[in-house]
Amino acid sequence: QVQLVESGGGLVQAGGSLRLSCAASRIIFSINAMAWYRQAPGRQRELVATITSGGSTNYADSVKGRFTISRDNAKNTVYLQLNSLKPEDTAVYYCNAGGVTGYWGQGTRITVSS
Repeated sequence: QVQLVESGGGLVQAGGSLRLSCAASRIIFSINAMAWYRQAPGRQRELVATITSGGSTNYADSVKGRFTISRDNAKNTVYLQLNSLKPEDTAVYYCNAGGVTGYWGQGTRITVSS
């Protein structure tokens, strides 16, 4: 069964940090690039960061230098470290495997207070 299960969201003050985790089914994790998306209230879902099976990463301009995506192949888990959080980072964050037509997690909410 294909599963992506996120955890780690919550409420944080501006300037704070959080780490999101996404545990994936082994077969999905091994063959797919992984990504984090987010959707803020009233806005379209946007790509935050990607990491290939080989470990290459890419980031949205709005999070470069603040967010770090990583993966632990032994644990079939992808992480998103969020530092220097801003109120505009408030959104539901989704784990993704295989692009927009691939697999999605249920989402985890992050609220950044000013």
